[in-house]
Amino acid sequence: MTTAYKKIMAGLGDVDAFLKNESKGHVIHEVSVTTPDVSAIRSKSGLSQRAFAQNIGVALGTLQGWEQGRRKPEGPARVLLALI
Repeated sequence: MTTAYKKIMAGLGDVDAFLKNESKGHVIHEVSVTTPDVSAIRSKSGLSQRAFAQNIGVALGTLQGWEQGRRKPEGPARVLLALI
């Protein structure tokens, strides 16, 4: 068995123990991602709405909805914007 395989199996064992409430000594970290100010993020990038939307892989209308407050980015889009 390779080292990678052993590490993956150990990690899966940790997950299994956690799910069975048998984990000991593990620290759980919770991360909260707030709703980002999309307009401010885009402005800092110096890109037009069209270029920014293309760069992050969303439709122009979606980006406009976020900037105008009609919609809020969810899930992976919210995380991506927080990272940008």
